[in-house]
Amino acid sequence: MVGHGVPYLTERRERIVQRIVQCIREWITEHGEAPTVVETGQTVGLRSRASVHEQLVVSAKRGFASGRGLT
Repeated sequence: MVGHGVPYLTERRERIVQRIVQCIREWITEHGEAPTVVETGQTVGLRSRASVHEQLVVSAKRGFASGRGLT
């Protein structure tokens, strides 16, 4: 863990988090609302909803996203 509960990410996981954040931003721009967890996973190539959820939690902890939207 890196201070304040922010996890250290491998390069691979960092890229996944960045792809998810980008996916959400683009989806909101195109559709006017955030994608579902399933839609996010399909867009970034993750099959497991649990994996997508985990990456969303990491995004929130790192300040990229929250339950209220992207920051």
